[in-house]
Amino acid sequence: MGRRNSKEKNGRDSPDDIEEPPVTRGPGNNPACIMIIIVLKWLCFAVVDLIYWKDVKKTGVVFGGFLALFISLAYVSFISVLSYTSLTVLSVTIIYRVYKNIMQAIQKSQDGHPFKNLLELDTDLPLEKVHDASDAFVNWWNPKFTEVKRLFLVEDLVDSVKFGCLLWCLTYVGSWFNGLTLVTLATVALFTLPKVYEQNKTQVDQYMGLVKNQVNDVMSKVKAALPIGNKEKTQ
Repeated sequence: MGRRNSKEKNGRDSPDDIEEPPVTRGPGNNPACIMIIIVLKWLCFAVVDLIYWKDVKKTGVVFGGFLALFISLAYVSFISVLSYTSLTVLSVTIIYRVYKNIMQAIQKSQDGHPFKNLLELDTDLPLEKVHDASDAFVNWWNPKFTEVKRLFLVEDLVDSVKFGCLLWCLTYVGSWFNGLTLVTLATVALFTLPKVYEQNKTQVDQYMGLVKNQVNDVMSKVKAALPIGNKEKTQ
């Protein structure tokens, strides 16, 4: 009664009468989304630490594992490598499960399934993250496809000629290496070039600047020599 009189007297609600707005849980407040973001950030930092050899042992193990995988794929088919790797993992988990069951029977304990925590782990992808990933892919794909269309349809003659030179060089690369060899070389470069650049940053930047200037000079001369390029520029 006193609260009602106070409300009528003051003409406004007291703090006790104000209802708090409901708390909404958006995708950013979803624990699964937060966990995925944390894992992705951790993976980014882990990859950077690996390619810069912050921990020599870990980088050596990962680098050696990739090389072993690629060498295996060079002599055995991908299906065989996948089958043997999965069979090895399955054999280890079965042996460990049988071992834990025997130890529980001997010790008469009730520890339960040895992989209970992993089985109960939620591995479903959040629908919001799937939509975000698809939107990011579309945003990445559309400009790339537009650029390729522009190059093939010769919107700019100089750019199309440069693209043709790149394709011509790739024909030689394809005759020298197959796809697996290129992936192996890319992995070796990923684990070596960043560290080399970190240790020789000044010299590399100096030489790269000289090369870039030379390429720009050549391309400007070529573009000036092409009559179609000059005509498009004047238009």
